[in-house]
Amino acid sequence: MPIRALAFSLIIAGFAGGVSAAGAAETFRQLKGSEIAARFKGMEFTDDEVHWAYVFDRSGRLSSFSMGKKGTGAWRVEKDKLCLDRGSEQGCYEVWTSSRNAQLRQPGSDIFEEGILQTPAARQ
Repeated sequence: MPIRALAFSLIIAGFAGGVSAAGAAETFRQLKGSEIAARFKGMEFTDDEVHWAYVFDRSGRLSSFSMGKKGTGAWRVEKDKLCLDRGSEQGCYEVWTSSRNAQLRQPGSDIFEEGILQTPAARQ
């Protein structure tokens, strides 16, 4: 009987630990049009400041940096989506955020770009 009670206690403790870990996971919230503009104007969206970054100028100009190469384009908010024109690549994305973390999600797809929003880093 004591072994059964111990096993039951371990199962309950494991379940409670799993629930706590799930509760600690980040909760992302979808932004709407005006919220997207407010969060991205004058900011940089980057993975780790090394591999890639997008700088969102207040005027709608987009500067991109990818593995040392610079590119330019444009950005705008349209129908609750962030639209990027990166030359040959164009697309509109849902924006989901949790604190500084942001995801650009393609509607109807599990594919997304994830990074952080921060003040633009100085680059050469």
